[in-house]
Amino acid sequence: MWLRFVAGRPVSAVTIDFLAWCSAQLAAQGFTALLLIWDNASWHRSYAVRRWSRQHNQQVQRGAVGGRVVVCQLPSKSPWLNPIEPKGVHGKRAVAEPDRLLSADELAARVYAYYGCEPEAHLAMPKKVA
Repeated sequence: MWLRFVAGRPVSAVTIDFLAWCSAQLAAQGFTALLLIWDNASWHRSYAVRRWSRQHNQQVQRGAVGGRVVVCQLPSKSPWLNPIEPKGVHGKRAVAEPDRLLSADELAARVYAYYGCEPEAHLAMPKKVA
């Protein structure tokens, strides 16, 4: 499981950075494709993300380094079909404290520990979007 946090809002540009990072990770591990099961968040289905995915897959097909990105959109208003939903509920219960709010750094450390992921640098929203 790969886990990345976003510093700022999750916008299309951040999603594209994440997908490019995933593609590089795939290539480094010898995989050829990434299957994404996505909900209908606006930054998942935006024109920019769809265009990037299409262009990226064409470049990989022509021999560029990286893995193909295959997107499967979930129907709207169907959380029971989203495989991340149960993990999110259990993770939230495991890392939250009922008595106080956690700082962003505490929360990130607990989430990485709970899911057994290596900490990665936070993705940042580009200045031109902010």
